[in-house]
Amino acid sequence: MLSRIWNAVIWLFILVLLILAVLPFLLMVITSFQHTTQLSFAIRPSKLTLDNFINLFTIQGFGSAMLTSTTVVVIACVLNIIVCSLAAFGFAFKRFPGSEALFWIYLATMMIPTQVTMIPMFMMFRSMGILGSHFALAIPVVNAFGVFLIRQFMYSIPPSLIEAARIDGASDFRIFLTIILPLIRSVLVALTVFTFLTTWNDFLWPLISLTSDHTRTVTLAVSQMAGAFETQYGMVMAGTTVAFLVPFIVYVVLQRQFVEGVTSSGVKG
Repeated sequence: MLSRIWNAVIWLFILVLLILAVLPFLLMVITSFQHTTQLSFAIRPSKLTLDNFINLFTIQGFGSAMLTSTTVVVIACVLNIIVCSLAAFGFAFKRFPGSEALFWIYLATMMIPTQVTMIPMFMMFRSMGILGSHFALAIPVVNAFGVFLIRQFMYSIPPSLIEAARIDGASDFRIFLTIILPLIRSVLVALTVFTFLTTWNDFLWPLISLTSDHTRTVTLAVSQMAGAFETQYGMVMAGTTVAFLVPFIVYVVLQRQFVEGVTSSGVKG
């Protein structure tokens, strides 16, 4: 009897947490279909409309912002996968004196707050003439996290498989393309999801580096909808809903591979 009561209390607590987690999204969706300057859970049938979503793309230029964010996301994902997978292959299978110490030094850079590196990145990209470009928005996403994630996953690959390929005369690049990449597909999907979410939701770096409204990202476009004296929360929430749905759909589609890649990356052979 006591165990049943305890289980009921636990499930009730979980239900309360679930409701608290869902309420902001419910408020976002309800408000996005109404013309209103107030945030409220009240549904007024007379104010329900799709005008917010229509005006979002016809007046606010949200389509160009989505195109910019999509371009930056694609560049960031491709860069992160190429750089991190090659670096992880080197750290996992091409050992050299001091490689382990170098890896942990590289990993320690994750402890440096992103805000600390923004001013040096701003000055460096400006001197290179690429400040405000899609490439400059994507570069900061490439970091030690991806190398660590893929390297840990590669430890589950038997070294005998690599040695057999080398005995057969395969070069390191061929081993990487034909043997390693197919085996680490799930962790690459996980890294792609991480990169997608990080890049799509990034706000501070685009705010600092972008100087033109024509190249603004989704997060900047949503933030600029707030008025100085009055805010049309219906329009703001419509933009927030669209910005939320894109990464949500990507995660749902790649959920199985994402979970498999994250859980398998902790296995060390």
